[in-house]
Amino acid sequence: MTQELNDGLPAREAALTLIDAALSRRGGLDEAASANGFRFLEPRERAFARALAMAVLRHLGPIDRALAARLQKAPPDRVMHLLRLGAAQAFHLEVPAFAAVATSVELAGANKASRPFKGLVNAVLRGLLRDAPTPDSLGDDPTLLAPPWLYSRWVAAFGEATAREIAGQIALEPATDLSLKPNADAAALAEALEGEVLPGGTLRLRRKGDVAAWPGFEDGSWWVQDAAAAVPARLLDVKTGEAVLDLCAAPGGKTLQLAAAGADVVALDRSAARLKRLEENLVRTGLSAQVVVADGAAWDDARTFDAILLDAPCSATGTFRRHPDVLWAARPGDVASLANVQARILDSAAGRLKPGARLVYCVCSLEPEEGEAQVEAFLARRPDMELDPIQPGEAGAPEASLTARGTLRLLPHQLDGGQDGFFAARFRKAR
Repeated sequence: MTQELNDGLPAREAALTLIDAALSRRGGLDEAASANGFRFLEPRERAFARALAMAVLRHLGPIDRALAARLQKAPPDRVMHLLRLGAAQAFHLEVPAFAAVATSVELAGANKASRPFKGLVNAVLRGLLRDAPTPDSLGDDPTLLAPPWLYSRWVAAFGEATAREIAGQIALEPATDLSLKPNADAAALAEALEGEVLPGGTLRLRRKGDVAAWPGFEDGSWWVQDAAAAVPARLLDVKTGEAVLDLCAAPGGKTLQLAAAGADVVALDRSAARLKRLEENLVRTGLSAQVVVADGAAWDDARTFDAILLDAPCSATGTFRRHPDVLWAARPGDVASLANVQARILDSAAGRLKPGARLVYCVCSLEPEEGEAQVEAFLARRPDMELDPIQPGEAGAPEASLTARGTLRLLPHQLDGGQDGFFAARFRKAR
């Protein structure tokens, strides 16, 4: 093996760790990427390791189907991850076929658990490459990109054609979206960052690399936030001086939007660790909010608010564009369990509203139990709350996302270039 190939082994080993974390439900990919072993890599190696892991996770369904046809039985996890890594490199990244195979075999031999499987790794990958020598021959059939149980749910909820459109987004690398402070020069930033301003004001970029080095970062002119994730805070339409509660606020993009609009914001979340990122961004952007560590359903505070934004805990199936691991970590029982949590926090939020106040409920989920069903159940048990219908094109949301009920079902394919999947509904408390 050449020195060039050996130089890439630490990044590939780190990618295996990320893949294992993503698929084993032991904290997930992001937590693994924050661990010491990953952070001690050189920046270029970290970026390569993450790109490798993401390629595997975005194409996992088709890769596993191709591998299953060549395996009599499932090998140990590390060996399976090595096969996935080799296939992803050869078919979905610009890695020469010989390097994809050689490095996978080398990594198999470097570990006691996988060493006996070096021959298997070599034979399976070489056979896969021999029979499918071009990258597009391991095609991404949309029906295979999501776990079967989840794809079946999307078909039931949205129909076969829409489910295929949704699933087709899984394999695509997303752009980077920025939310801007109201006083930021959007046109100048768009030119400096080579981006475009979307309806609603989001700045979309194809730029890659360390965001901290981009124009406008140091002076706090913007923060990273998906275009769909920016819609719910705009729906709240807060005014200067209004008392606003951001429930389940971490990691804080919506808090920054509310604070930038001039509201007196309380940002509440049960995770102190996740709120640290919000506090750092408040300092960087020069914005202010009261940050509270508490459970949103049981917060012991008698204050009432002019407006509340509830981005509730959910299955997060709509975030797969940047977090494809959520598709493979989710389980069918998660949806019902989380729906119960959402209902409790919704009721708590309603009790904290002043008469006539607004409430926006949202989830980054594609599952109807966490969206449309929550709305109907909430209205049935809370006669003091009424739906405040969202208008076509409001808050920069695609018109295709507006439902007949006046809620938003933001689907990943409804915006050119993609967006996260979200559901949002707006309510008003009776006076």
